[in-house]
Amino acid sequence: MKTLTSIAGLAALTLTLPAAADWTAARCDIYAKGSDQASAVIPCTFSQRQGYITITRDDGVTHDLSPVGDAPGNFRDQHDQPVYRQSGLGDQGQIFRFRDESVFVYWSTSALEPQPDEENWTAPFNTTDYDATTRLRCRAAGDSEFGSCAAGILRMDGGQASIVVQNQLGEQFTINFMNDYVNASNREVEARLEDDTWLVTVNGEEIYEVPLAAIEGG
Repeated sequence: MKTLTSIAGLAALTLTLPAAADWTAARCDIYAKGSDQASAVIPCTFSQRQGYITITRDDGVTHDLSPVGDAPGNFRDQHDQPVYRQSGLGDQGQIFRFRDESVFVYWSTSALEPQPDEENWTAPFNTTDYDATTRLRCRAAGDSEFGSCAAGILRMDGGQASIVVQNQLGEQFTINFMNDYVNASNREVEARLEDDTWLVTVNGEEIYEVPLAAIEGG
């Protein structure tokens, strides 16, 4: 067993990885250059041996990094492109700046694991506080595929409803489906009805699919 130790580039901080062999399971958050929204959060593995680093991502991408010079944190990848390792995550992980993207490597993989509530699949919402609960198809900014978001429904007369949504970041907000408009609490909303489903875009980024049946009941 080995303890992997690395030098964080900009601040020259010494960070100690979890005790492991020369590789460890990790979580990789991928950011396009200039973006503050992760385009993907995926499993990956991190290995280090004599200063050489390999990051193997679950999306099929592998980064083979070779140290350059005496300054800690300077690397070149397998394509001979410069890569910089930075501090910023403390003992939680490391940041790697590539030409076109940044990869935040976290030692903890708990965020990748589903957190089911066996007694209530729509937690934290329940039918004691809401007329109904459901899970809506939802897609966060930068995501290529839909996931699901828990929601609590408060129905009103005339086929109207307020639906409290918990997004994929754990934030809660309310979307109001009124006869003459659709809006949301503290957010900009665009909504259009396609067949029997409302397609709601929040702040120009997050997308939610809300069936009419969720609003009107039946």
